[in-house]
Amino acid sequence: MFLGRVIGEVWASRKVADLAGKRLLVIERVDDSDGPAASKVTPVIAADPLGADLGELVVVAFGKAARVACGGDGDFAFEAAIVGVVDQGHVPGRAWFDGYKREDGG
Repeated sequence: MFLGRVIGEVWASRKVADLAGKRLLVIERVDDSDGPAASKVTPVIAADPLGADLGELVVVAFGKAARVACGGDGDFAFEAAIVGVVDQGHVPGRAWFDGYKREDGG
C-alpha cells in the first residue's frame, strides 16, 4: 500500500467487462521516499469504490487486496484500488503530511 493524492480521472468508453461501472482515478504518490521502488509506483490508475475527490489523500492497495476491496473474490482485471480516504494524519518531520486534515473535515 501507499499514500497518494488524487490528481485526475480516466474515462474509457471501451473497456473489459470487469471495469464496467468502476470509476478510475489517477493517483500520485505523495510521500518523500527515495527508495528504489518510489518512481515505479506513481502515477497509478486505481479503481475507486469509495468516491474519493480530486486533491484528497488516499490509501491505495495493490494486487488481490485491491481487487477484493472492490467486491467479490478478487478476480478482476485491475491491479490497484483506493481502500481508504484519509481524514487526518500526523507524521512528525514530514511536512507534506504532518498535521494533515481533509478540507471538509472528514
